[in-house]
Amino acid sequence: MSPSPVEDELTVPPAPAKPGALETALRAARASGRKLLVPYVTGGYGDDWADVVRAVADAGADAIEIGIPFSDPVMDGPVIQEASEVALRAGATPVSVLDELRRVDAGVPLAVMTYYNIAFRMGHERFAASLADSGVAAAILPDLPLEEAGPWARAADAAGVETVLLAAPTAPDDRLPRIVERARGFVYAVGLLGVTGERAALAESSLVIARRLKAVTDKPVLVGVGVSTADQAVEVSAVADGVVIGSALMRRVLEGEGPAGAARFVAEVRAALDAT
Repeated sequence: MSPSPVEDELTVPPAPAKPGALETALRAARASGRKLLVPYVTGGYGDDWADVVRAVADAGADAIEIGIPFSDPVMDGPVIQEASEVALRAGATPVSVLDELRRVDAGVPLAVMTYYNIAFRMGHERFAASLADSGVAAAILPDLPLEEAGPWARAADAAGVETVLLAAPTAPDDRLPRIVERARGFVYAVGLLGVTGERAALAESSLVIARRLKAVTDKPVLVGVGVSTADQAVEVSAVADGVVIGSALMRRVLEGEGPAGAARFVAEVRAALDAT
């Protein structure tokens, strides 16, 4: 018996055959021998958040992850939560963040990170089209599991928006190939269980999940969650293709260091990665 229209709609479609702008850029940088660095910036935090985006791009980011603030950020630790809460109180919305991104010419691909409820409430097609119209190359929806990603993935594919998927350190071996097959942009290796935040030492689970993913895909594998310093970025990038760093960067912004402080930190991490 053939699947019903509803079942067909829920089926996760195959990934587009050709990589989009984010994956193409990351693959090219990796091919040149470069370790990849993707900083995270909370959209809507402060009047100069777009300047922070430009500053970290100039400091050596290969792409930038822009957080759209959400009231229940289940993956985010205290630093990102605080930045999101301040942004929301100041009136930040998905529309206002994307409107500002239209005016940001960072010179590197941009990916949006937010939660599925925003995409669902706005409507998959409208949200995907809004991302594309704002110059956003990819979306990360950490609370949307692969098995339920069909409707979003279909709309994102149609709009030319890459869907970055997360792989948790607890994922069984038979699940990882399905995640990396559908992922586009890069594969987000979650370094440890728990929320984002700075850690004194790199978790061993970061190295383990990176090795497991690199064994089953040639797509860029970036480790995020728990990568806090230049030394930790170097350590995990010996196995992975690079890192996503959020809390350590946003803490500096919260402490008032502004675009210049954000750029100094990203430049420090960039220099350490380039020296390996």
